Amino acid sequence: MKWIGLTGGIACGKSTVSRLLSEHSIPVIDADEVAKEVVKPGSPGLKSVVQEFGPHLLLPDGSLDRRRLGQQVFGHPELLHRLEGILHPLIREETQRRRQVLEEMKEPLAIYDVPLLFETKSQDQFDGIIVVSCTKEQQKERLRRRQSWTEEEIEMRIASQIPMPFKEQRADFVLHNNRDEQHLLREVERLLHWLEEKKKS
Repeated sequence: MKWIGLTGGIACGKSTVSRLLSEHSIPVIDADEVAKEVVKPGSPGLKSVVQEFGPHLLLPDGSLDRRRLGQQVFGHPELLHRLEGILHPLIREETQRRRQVLEEMKEPLAIYDVPLLFETKSQDQFDGIIVVSCTKEQQKERLRRRQSWTEEEIEMRIASQIPMPFKEQRADFVLHNNRDEQHLLREVERLLHWLEEKKKS
């Protein structure tokens, strides 16, 4: 099975592209969804995060206050490193389990939707890498519309990721999500053709 990484910058539209691929019956494993799964209420992952960073991160229903955790670790590399040390092994294990299921189903190709593909230096694990790209101003504008973050939080989130030009240069396929919805749909069609060729290679 071909294992294809899908990444991009925050608010570049990667999740939208991922959803559109799913609608075309292409299997997608979402790293963010896996990350939520490994810290769900009652999980060993949540217990480890609370032990390391404090019980104030628990919401009344017993779930993790992800925003508060983000505020605590972003901009503090040593705290972020400690958090990743807890979460990344759990995410890898669950991702591998889901990938195994798809391989047993004889899927020819699967997408791993992973925001921090380059940041975690995992590019060598893939048979191809797709980068969803837009401008920094578009990232900021989209974050203002969908998040209740301050300008400082927005800047910190963007700055915590590797710059888009670096990612584009190392991609096998760059999808430009920098115009309207019709343009995005045309880009996805172009991507679908590329994926079909990948299955044959």
